[in-house]
Amino acid sequence: MGQGGEPRRAKARDEELGRAVAAAQEGDEAAFAVAYRLVQPGLVGYLRGLVGTDGEAAEDVAAEAWLEIARDLGRFRGDGAGFRGWTATIARHRAFDHLRRQKARPRPTTLEQDLLELPGPHSTSAAALEAVSTERVLALVATLPRDQAEAVLLRVVVGLDGPAAARVLGKRPGAVRTAAHRGLKKLGERLGLDGVTDGGPGTLGESR
Repeated sequence: MGQGGEPRRAKARDEELGRAVAAAQEGDEAAFAVAYRLVQPGLVGYLRGLVGTDGEAAEDVAAEAWLEIARDLGRFRGDGAGFRGWTATIARHRAFDHLRRQKARPRPTTLEQDLLELPGPHSTSAAALEAVSTERVLALVATLPRDQAEAVLLRVVVGLDGPAAARVLGKRPGAVRTAAHRGLKKLGERLGLDGVTDGGPGTLGESR
């Protein structure tokens, strides 16, 4: 039924990202721009989930994160998927710094509207989000417990696998898988969909 197509596409994108990062570490500015293009949409979507509905705040936090990413790029060791997780970790720390400055508690409240170009109909992770308007998605994600919402954001928006998402959150992979599964299951129940589960990392943050 073609369900293997999306994992293959995700693997190809991460291979492209890995090549771009390796070249950027050698000083290739054009390659760094490629890495930025591949990572930035998902990163901003994740940050919008953390810092709230103010899109400008998410962009500002992302800019702070990219300054740190560029500064420490030479220290990074890993492939494209690892780079995606590394950048999400940095962005998460900068988001919490922002929230501390705002004296607000982190709570996922929104998704980047541009990221709602979901993968094919066989993606169970995307099914709950694909079925409704952006406005209702925002409302539904905001109602999830923070651990579930952040797990869903990392898995579906940033496109991390379970172990990578766990490293970002500082939790065991099983705990993150459970949180993502429960969050997606709740979304599915509230949308009246059957069998919505965490079918693997999505690609909502990918540039096409």
